[in-house]
Amino acid sequence: MFRRISSKPIFNSICSSREQCFTGKNCYRNYASPPKRFYKNTNILRSDKKFEIILDQRKLKTPKGNIFAVESEPLALAIATEWNLQKDKIIQSKMHLTTLCNTVIDNPNNLTKYDIVDYIVNYLDTDTVLYQGNEDEKLLELQVNEWDPLIEWFNKRFGLHLKKSIQMDVPPVSDQDKAALTKHLTSYNFAAINGFMYGVDTLKSVVLTLAATERFITPEKAVLLSRLEEEYQLGHWGRVEWAHDLNQQDLQARLSAVVLFVYFNSQSNNVQSKI
Repeated sequence: MFRRISSKPIFNSICSSREQCFTGKNCYRNYASPPKRFYKNTNILRSDKKFEIILDQRKLKTPKGNIFAVESEPLALAIATEWNLQKDKIIQSKMHLTTLCNTVIDNPNNLTKYDIVDYIVNYLDTDTVLYQGNEDEKLLELQVNEWDPLIEWFNKRFGLHLKKSIQMDVPPVSDQDKAALTKHLTSYNFAAINGFMYGVDTLKSVVLTLAATERFITPEKAVLLSRLEEEYQLGHWGRVEWAHDLNQQDLQARLSAVVLFVYFNSQSNNVQSKI
């Protein structure tokens, strides 16, 4: 029988009772170690117009026990590679394509495509690149040089009229602009829309996410622009290099997975998702 791998961290307290935490005794939290790799080979199998992931003749399943199956062969190959790259232990926090697929297949929050599109469109109201500070002239100059061309491209590409602000509040996004972006996003299937949401949550920006998925900028550039103010401040106050590098690499890996995921789920030869 296939051994299901949980996608959620498991926490175990080694305190024998709640009372111990209030009696002066040490109270620790024990974090479960990642599961060991239990398979040698990975492969994919075509089944009913979908592609399943095979680990040593066993079908991969989602956290809810559903068969892990995708509609894109290139995506299936990428996910099989993701599993094949795991070493002695399975580090699921770095398996972003697998995570995205699990979310699409299990749909733990019972969301429709239109729920997610609505979430993305309304995120424009707080989009990172629309808020530009005016307290530091050099920072504002940097934001104008880096963010303004993106806003201009975004408006032209999707027929919108977004405006930035150098105050605390941004002019509200018009209903017309929201309707135009909604029309564009609803042309994608449920899987791709989940990818967009993952990107927006990663970058805190709809503009940057779509600029990356449309390949107007690279994932690396998108991550850098999402952290523009932070990078500027770090340049003045210093940074912890290893911590900064790890965080940036993680964001780049997440967004790169988003770009691939949206692309693989947007090909004309894919079977359309049932919403």
